[in-house]
Amino acid sequence: MKLLKLSFIVTIISFLTACNLTLNPNGPRPNNPFFIATEQVTVKGITIPEGTKLEYEKHFLKKGEQGSILNEKYLTGFRLPENKTINWGGVPINAIHKFYNKDMSGYSVYANFEVAPDNETIFYKKWKEEGCDLGITVKNRDDWSFNNSNILDVEGCSVLYQRYDKDDKKQQDFLDAMYEALMDVRSQD
Repeated sequence: MKLLKLSFIVTIISFLTACNLTLNPNGPRPNNPFFIATEQVTVKGITIPEGTKLEYEKHFLKKGEQGSILNEKYLTGFRLPENKTINWGGVPINAIHKFYNKDMSGYSVYANFEVAPDNETIFYKKWKEEGCDLGITVKNRDDWSFNNSNILDVEGCSVLYQRYDKDDKKQQDFLDAMYEALMDVRSQD
């Protein structure tokens, strides 16, 4: 009987592996298309270096690594190569990802505080103090650059501070202060 159960389990595992599924309780791991930039390129208004991983929405016909850059409208985010950063509002960042909720117009920006900026602004200091990813809402979804005429608000700072928690004065005051400090930084036009 034990041999029969063991044989059944091995068969199931083999089947799942053959189907490229995992035993992950959250379901199969996505294999969304991505492209590793082979040269410096500009996407969503930001110039990114060679080696940056561009990540795209799930696509019926395209999976995993792609041989060429895909249409920018399907871009969900990018991650710079290890030990590389770009300047976003005077802060060294290494990734941006658009909000998962498609009804929200914005993205999360991930700072690398191990890299010192050219100038420590109030915005940089406040952000570093919390060490979180910033949720930014924007007018134009196709512009991820630091363009404060496009930035509507600081929507959140990781899970610590969120705009949707309107009754928490501490959270709202912090986000208001972050937005004000962000607006004091000159756009990188």
